[in-house]
Amino acid sequence: MADPVAEKSAFLCMYMSNHPDTLVAYAKWFGEVKEPITSAKMTGITTKTISLLCTFKDGSKRDVDVPIEPPLRDYDDVKPRLLEMKARRSRRTRDAPRIDTFVFPTAAIRPGILITLCVIAHWAPENSPSPFAIPINFARQYLGTKPFAFSFWFTVVVHVLESLYTISLCWRHSTPFFVGLQYVGATLYFGFPIWNSMRKRVQGARINSVMTMQ
Repeated sequence: MADPVAEKSAFLCMYMSNHPDTLVAYAKWFGEVKEPITSAKMTGITTKTISLLCTFKDGSKRDVDVPIEPPLRDYDDVKPRLLEMKARRSRRTRDAPRIDTFVFPTAAIRPGILITLCVIAHWAPENSPSPFAIPINFARQYLGTKPFAFSFWFTVVVHVLESLYTISLCWRHSTPFFVGLQYVGATLYFGFPIWNSMRKRVQGARINSVMTMQ
């Protein structure tokens, strides 16, 4: 008889790739790994076992099997059981680490350049005599102004929504007011790379928290 969970293992592995801190906790608490782990990736799951590929502090990697006890009955059992295991781990660790400093990710530089060009293309005066406006005038001549206006306002709306999400991250992780202001302001301009970098810092802090608990 086919394993009902293993059949959908690929989707679950993809979903859990966004939660490396939780996977590290599974390896430590339920897989009884003693060595310091820097990251973990789910490679498979069945009704009885979670298969993880763990990366250790010395750079080595090892497969770790985490037993699921009692075994899952079917696919519908997966989510509540993983949440239960996470809750049991959270009682022993600080699940919402504090972020005290702002770190600007280098990954935001390239999108920042594109956003700056988008802003200039939208707001630059029509038929400007400036030599810097020659490419913009040329593009407007063939494309019109609507594509630039749409790109600008679409970016504004998306970044405002992303900034609201960043505010929730700052609130959850008790960032000081000025640090939070930097994160929200940077997200408002640069968007995804800023809050994604903050999330990765949070996950790293959680992993460190897991590994320092006895």
